[in-house]
Amino acid sequence: MDESGGPQGELQLRTLAMPADVNVNGDIFGGWVLSQMDIAAGIVAGARARGRVATIAIDAMKFIRPVKVGDVLCIYADVERVGRSSMGIHIEAWVLRDRYGNREKVTEATFTFVAIDEQGKPRPVDGPVDGPAES
Repeated sequence: MDESGGPQGELQLRTLAMPADVNVNGDIFGGWVLSQMDIAAGIVAGARARGRVATIAIDAMKFIRPVKVGDVLCIYADVERVGRSSMGIHIEAWVLRDRYGNREKVTEATFTFVAIDEQGKPRPVDGPVDGPAES
């Protein structure tokens, strides 16, 4: 884990960790963090595919540090690879401790998405090669 250079990718999502999202240990539930990462990855994949996408895999998920109530969770995303109908989106989750404190990397993973049509069948990725579609 290399934190010296800061987050990799573009900031896609920022949200505040709330008391309703804690696990039995008093830390933010890992599933909540994972869902925020999936939302951010879906934003990037949908823009790149210029349409509907579905998560099909999460690779190499590792939790590095806990997220605490009051931390600002910041999700960064970068398109790693694009195939005919699938995309790999690298996600890093960082926090600002107690809303304004030190920035720390808490987890990272690679999410694989497939572009799908209205019937839920795979379709070619239609987005531009150099980045997501502008809205």
